[in-house]
Amino acid sequence: MSKLSIGIVGLPNVGKSTLFNALLKKQVALAANYPFATIEPNVGVVDVPDQRLKKLAEVVNTNVIIPAVVEFYDIAGLVKGASQGEGLGNQFLSHIREVSAILYVSRVFEDGDIIHVHESVDPNRDQEIVQSELILADLQTLEKQNERKPPVLPPSLSHIKLDTPTWQGILTKLKTHLNAGSPARTLSLHEDELIIAKQLNLLTLKPVLHLFNISENQLREYQADPKAFMETHNLSAFISSAIFLNAKLESDLAGFNEEEAQSLLAEYKLEEPGLNTLIKHAYNALGLMSFLTAGEKEVRAWTIMRGMRAPQAAAVIHTDFEKHFIKADIVKYQDFIELGGWFGAREKGKVISAGRDYLVQEGDIVEFKVNV
Repeated sequence: MSKLSIGIVGLPNVGKSTLFNALLKKQVALAANYPFATIEPNVGVVDVPDQRLKKLAEVVNTNVIIPAVVEFYDIAGLVKGASQGEGLGNQFLSHIREVSAILYVSRVFEDGDIIHVHESVDPNRDQEIVQSELILADLQTLEKQNERKPPVLPPSLSHIKLDTPTWQGILTKLKTHLNAGSPARTLSLHEDELIIAKQLNLLTLKPVLHLFNISENQLREYQADPKAFMETHNLSAFISSAIFLNAKLESDLAGFNEEEAQSLLAEYKLEEPGLNTLIKHAYNALGLMSFLTAGEKEVRAWTIMRGMRAPQAAAVIHTDFEKHFIKADIVKYQDFIELGGWFGAREKGKVISAGRDYLVQEGDIVEFKVNV
């Protein structure tokens, strides 16, 4: 299974560390008003919000709840020329290579007390700078490849035959696409070509999320009419993928008790903290989902790739379970809740006995049977 890790990146002073502090619900990152306040990436593990777990715990009478998690990396601010060593240069790039997906954070708020590295607020320009630097870094990666000697693929990819002409073709496609100013993830590749390209660990092949840090007044404007707000700030290109929040407000919310937090959310006409939306988006960006286990010992969400079959899902719990898999008992979440757990679900015939070919679905309650 892919490691669920998200790198928070952007120019200096756009609110990355404030956002990270809010994510962790404690001040662990240095939020300072000067470039490169963050040098080593701070890493934090954050729960994936999932209201189902609490209800499951009530049904099976357990106090132990273990949610799925996202790992966030707060990475030092990137500047124009990073791919050539400007700012923290290659140090930044080495950190970002370790994550599964990238969260672009851009500043929309105006604040004369917080300097902008380019002395003006322009989120589109900032996004373009970040993307351009990652494209340039990827071109450097490609230049280092030996076109006549394809890489040795791992044993798990032994079914793919990689010869020199195929390898050269993939490199040429990538170089042409990147030189045109387009990220690698927008290049149309055949399935095997994409698998091979992923071995290069290109930065612009990683999934991307776009987050815009807005002021409290802008948040009210956005809540009143999102489309008009995006048009006003020339952000309509991000309408399907953007996340808008006020990082300082999120940080304040994280320090409040539930009653205080609900009161503040109501003031801004928000149903939930923006961070919940961000975490869910991050979880989905990597094509991941959760199946659930529920018993007296614990209730738990397990992270797997979408489209994974039952034996592979079992291996997430323990590697031996895939080899010794017999079957999986499956019940839908709503049936489990309404019928009072496993006993009631079995009594009403709502538990299915699934074999090796079963594709695990989001929210399945699963009990694996293994011969160990």
